Amino acid sequence: MKTIYFIRHAQSEANLKDILASRQDFPLTEKGKADAAKIAAELKTIAQLDRIICSPLIRAQQTAAPIAEAFGLPVETDECLTEQELGVFAGMTYAELDERDDYVHDRTKRWDWIPEGGGESYEMLADRLVPFFKDLEMLETEQVLFVTHAVTMRMIKAHLEQTLPEYPHVIAKNGEIWKTQFTKLGDRHVVESIFLGDAKNAESRA
Repeated sequence: MKTIYFIRHAQSEANLKDILASRQDFPLTEKGKADAAKIAAELKTIAQLDRIICSPLIRAQQTAAPIAEAFGLPVETDECLTEQELGVFAGMTYAELDERDDYVHDRTKRWDWIPEGGGESYEMLADRLVPFFKDLEMLETEQVLFVTHAVTMRMIKAHLEQTLPEYPHVIAKNGEIWKTQFTKLGDRHVVESIFLGDAKNAESRA
């Protein structure tokens, strides 16, 4: 059994500007960088990480960097942890999305919705996470942190709690950490939320 942690990146420029980032590469804000440093310092007091594995997007990489420094570990990258591809909607503000009839505003109805322009449905995202979890079963390290994104974490939690095609309708806040004792894909896991730094006060939209 492994202790695994998932963290949503700290505040990005997209979060600050109410933009749906998708896979566009928005960096952290200065606040986000400061909060990532606080999270790293506090996480060091409660965990003993063996590996840090991160989405390739810069907002995740910048969140991982101070944690990696605190633990003296390299940051590894895994494409499976990247955010949902939202096609033509990527980079739009939430105000712009409010004017679009072709965007599914009801977050409970996105399972098989494929966003126009090469987007990825929740079902497709959940499917791409299956090999990720299979690889996780094979890891020999005991405590691993994965740095990822809001919608990806939504599907990760649904896998861990074995609720698919139902999924959480509330997303993780910026900097929120989820902890679980991982056994294997197909088992039902208990997921605990941990708030370090300013994560408890962060906003969440998606």
